[in-house]
Amino acid sequence: MTELRRRMIQDLQLHGYAKRTQESYIAAVSLLARYYKRSPDLLDDEDIRRYFLYLINDRQASSSTVRQYLSGVKFFYEKTLGRELPVLDLVKPRKRLKLPDVLSVAEVRTILSLVRNPKAHMLLTLIYACGLRLSEGLNARVKDIDSERLLLWVRDSKGGKDRSVPLPHGILEKLRRYWREQKLSGPWLFPSSDGQGPVSPSLPQKSFKLALEFSDVKKQASVRTLRHSYATHLLEQGVDLRVIQLLLGHSSPKTTTIYTHVTKAVLKRLSGSLDELMNDL
Repeated sequence: MTELRRRMIQDLQLHGYAKRTQESYIAAVSLLARYYKRSPDLLDDEDIRRYFLYLINDRQASSSTVRQYLSGVKFFYEKTLGRELPVLDLVKPRKRLKLPDVLSVAEVRTILSLVRNPKAHMLLTLIYACGLRLSEGLNARVKDIDSERLLLWVRDSKGGKDRSVPLPHGILEKLRRYWREQKLSGPWLFPSSDGQGPVSPSLPQKSFKLALEFSDVKKQASVRTLRHSYATHLLEQGVDLRVIQLLLGHSSPKTTTIYTHVTKAVLKRLSGSLDELMNDL
């Protein structure tokens, strides 16, 4: 490891960035150095300008990818090197509001029923039932279950925050049965084969993809879709958007408003309300 890389890692740690953010920022600077085959501290403003034009025009990188690279490169130059590069303020990738894919309740049940691996099945079920991110499900521990209050504690989530989410009684019973049948022990709900940490994310991802292929569901879905579907289904049941925001662990309500897209159930309720409201006009 070079001294420059070590210093950037330390700077990221001092700023309190999560491990995954640290890794993505380091990767962004590494790719920049690899593109020019030079140490990044030897590059100037014009080099950075050409690199981001390459990402946008030649690689046609998505706006989210460009933003991620920009954040990493900007941190490196401004924080680690203490250099101001005007071009970094010029790069403004256009944001695209993309509605998330959503599965119906029936489609969720169909896909989960086709997951054959018991550990993957229970993990994916918990992710949907509690609206978890994949990483949150993977890192769930036995001690995070509050069986008396029917809560699941999500520890050190995105942004370093803890939160609790309702744990349906039926899911708690499924977890207990899964634990007994798999003869598990240790702190992790979904341990790796050696029990030294949580299972690899590839297990639920591959299991979900295979189940989707065997199902009649034609949507572009992934494990993340389960979380989107959870939020949408709560909205369709009339749960307040602020409550959904808290359950999902969103810092800003703006992030949660993406779920206000018009679904069939919401449209049906809206039509009924409008009919009643406009009846006497």
